[in-house]
Amino acid sequence: MRLAIDPPLDPAAYSFRHRLRARFAETDAMGVVHHSVYALYCEQARVEWMRHLGHDYQALRDEGVDFAVVELFTQFRGPVRFDDEVVVHVGLGRPSRATFQVGYLLTVDDRTCATAVTVHGCVRSDGRATRMPQWLHEVSSRRPLPLR
Repeated sequence: MRLAIDPPLDPAAYSFRHRLRARFAETDAMGVVHHSVYALYCEQARVEWMRHLGHDYQALRDEGVDFAVVELFTQFRGPVRFDDEVVVHVGLGRPSRATFQVGYLLTVDDRTCATAVTVHGCVRSDGRATRMPQWLHEVSSRRPLPLR
């Protein structure tokens, strides 16, 4: 799959923000949050974004729909360190029939630490592809992130 959105560096371009604090256990020997943790930060923010939209992820799964991550791209732009308050800005690109892309901007204070994109396939509980829920199309039509 090819990334279709280019995560903006302007926090105002995103429709949702989630705050979290970097924990000591997430840092490496250099005192910097390990690169693998950024994916967890994005996931946590994405789940909270869905909850904010009124679509609790567990309820969606209970209905037999899941959003499998099929691609993840992260560009590191500056370090996150222990006890930094990270703001993960979340925005949605335009979904297709069975996939959608979410863009992220991770900031500490006014400093950009990373941008990321996750690509998700909409699947049933048996892992087979299925159509995207209508509410996701409605959300994307309100304020989609810009295309590359």
